[in-house]
Amino acid sequence: MEITPDIQQKLKLLEQKYSALGQDLSSYLDGLLHADVTTYWDYIELDTLLSLQKPKTQFPDEQVFIMYHQITELYFKLALNEFEQLGNKETIDKDFFLSRVGRINRYFEALIQSFEIMVDGMEREQFLKFRMSLLPASGFQSVQYRKIEIFSSDFINLVAKDKRTKFNASSTITEMFECVYWKEGATEMDSGKKTLTLTQFEEQYKKTLLSLGEKCKTNNLWQVYLRLSTKDQKDQVIIDALRRNDINININWPLAHYKSAVRYLALSEKDIPATGGTNWQKYLPPRLQKRIFYPQLWSSEEKTEWGKAWVDEALKSI
Repeated sequence: MEITPDIQQKLKLLEQKYSALGQDLSSYLDGLLHADVTTYWDYIELDTLLSLQKPKTQFPDEQVFIMYHQITELYFKLALNEFEQLGNKETIDKDFFLSRVGRINRYFEALIQSFEIMVDGMEREQFLKFRMSLLPASGFQSVQYRKIEIFSSDFINLVAKDKRTKFNASSTITEMFECVYWKEGATEMDSGKKTLTLTQFEEQYKKTLLSLGEKCKTNNLWQVYLRLSTKDQKDQVIIDALRRNDINININWPLAHYKSAVRYLALSEKDIPATGGTNWQKYLPPRLQKRIFYPQLWSSEEKTEWGKAWVDEALKSI
């Protein structure tokens, strides 16, 4: 094989790279000489990935339930990667902001549009049986979703709507965390006590979420938006991207779950509690939570009617 000028240039650049690291290029070339080529199945850890489904029962549709939730968590990880890039970017501009927010929107839209795969992919009778083997585990315990919420907005917007007036600019993340909206959804329907689902979640992740809350005081998506130029902040394309993000995460995604809960858990006499005993009737409907990441971008009327139109339209198909 001829050592072309292009190859010579690449060798020179490699020499410079490893010399700067105090390393010997020849040793790395020896390593390359003996290394195996990469295969698709090794690169994506296919065998490991396909071994991660471990049903607790013999019902076939439990596989659907497990795999869709695993897919969801992978999409959440993709979204968190974009939030990290946005928060860590020292100099933010319109193009970078829109590209990353656009990615997050597409990830959530893929999830929203695919949710019927799980809902229509399970027999109700199977679900109502195998779900009892999962107690007290619940999708409520998805820490990645909680991280997405914290990365999205100032923490005050995650406080239960009827408790936000208790806090001001000097309030700490720790103080506000005690009134975070999701705690109200993790109460037993009959007693009103904190569920084991919530207790487990806080024992496992409370410190992590408090630490992230501190970090995101200046690095959440709203604060990144405020670092844009005044002109860009007024750009309707950017405003629309954030509004779309608000709708995707705070209306369409919980609404997809609400539709599923109505189908599987609603009864004429008394609703069935969600897995873990969480209060899905109060926790999921957007119009009750009024959780809005970017309230400054919505009119008073839009905030008053938050989620109502989407709920009414979606429930027509149930």
